Amino acid sequence: MLMQGFPPPPAARVTLANWQEPPYNRWAFSHLRELVPTQRISRGRGDVMALPAALQPLGEVATARSDGTVSTVDAVLDATYTDGVVIVHDGRMVFERYGAETDRYTPHLLMSITKSVVGCVMANLVDRGVLSTDQLVTDHVPELSTSGYRGARVRHLLDMRSGIKFSELYTDPDAEVRVFEQAAMWRPTTHDIPQSTYAYLTTLVATRDHGGVFEYRSCETDVLGWVCERASGIRMADLIADLVWTPLGAELDAEITCDGLGAAMHDGGMNATTADLARFGVMLLADGVAGDHRVVPGDWLTASWNPDPDVRQAFADSVDGPYLPGGWYRNQFWFLPRAHGDVLLCLGINGQMLYVDPVTGTVAAKTSSWPVAQSPTMLHDTLNAFDAAAAALAGHPMRFPHRRPGPP
Repeated sequence: MLMQGFPPPPAARVTLANWQEPPYNRWAFSHLRELVPTQRISRGRGDVMALPAALQPLGEVATARSDGTVSTVDAVLDATYTDGVVIVHDGRMVFERYGAETDRYTPHLLMSITKSVVGCVMANLVDRGVLSTDQLVTDHVPELSTSGYRGARVRHLLDMRSGIKFSELYTDPDAEVRVFEQAAMWRPTTHDIPQSTYAYLTTLVATRDHGGVFEYRSCETDVLGWVCERASGIRMADLIADLVWTPLGAELDAEITCDGLGAAMHDGGMNATTADLARFGVMLLADGVAGDHRVVPGDWLTASWNPDPDVRQAFADSVDGPYLPGGWYRNQFWFLPRAHGDVLLCLGINGQMLYVDPVTGTVAAKTSSWPVAQSPTMLHDTLNAFDAAAAALAGHPMRFPHRRPGPP
């Protein structure tokens, strides 16, 4: 058993050096505050969004696997290292399941789902006139004027279309995404880098003009977070609390990791319960409204769901285009056509997912601890399972086999 004993034996210790690797990540993703500094995201004192239980045996629903075989939702959840899953239909919790180190009260690492939350913070600041998507990034963060971000606009970062050189190859310890984690205090330092995420961002360079093809880079959201903080004069943990977490009606406080200078990990450091992640999805499904509160401006979401052709083409021309055909990325959200209509997705490595389907009125939140950062097979198997569950809830039978493209 990991981290059991006083102290735990060496082989059972989860450390800064191993916490993202299997089997240690199964413990770490539900105990991150014990490894990395975090800041509290308060839920405030408002009402909790009710999710009345109306549980259904969705685990028994048939679903297709990427290899063309037919399985069940439960079997897919077993095979994809599920820590927690909550499915909501028409405002009712119809399915809930937990395992490993996670229960309904456990804050779980959301990885890059954090990006979508930061995007919602940005939406509110734009709506209030605090900043504009047309502004230069350096209008708010002049420290970046000597970096590759010179000339980049906020819009370029929101849609991941800057010209910055930043490798997201998670298997390469020297890739910028992994080196950045050292500045964020997520890994032991092995490179000669600034010991602050903001200082590290100023060292990045551009390799092409801003505004070109889509390329997924976590650093874009970290710069966006810095812009939000500078424009508002408020740190990200409190921006999320005030603009998103409290008005949405979260049940419990969340957390976000930070470096030694207090800079948040805007691209992937948020931790929250699976049920509160589902509440975030319910708000998005309701066009940005939760109860009596407008949490995200409606025009922001409308523009995200209905992008310009240029946005779609930038995605189609990217390396992600063949694996998510017909999809697009806008305002820190993923969108993907499914058999019954387009869905909004918030995605994080190692299997974090929020699935929002307006056609069937279904939201599915999943926290996981995949043993690898990325897996097209586990991603598409999970999407198929949620498609099948949503179709069953809406009374729309699925046809099999239903294969999705992508390498195994």
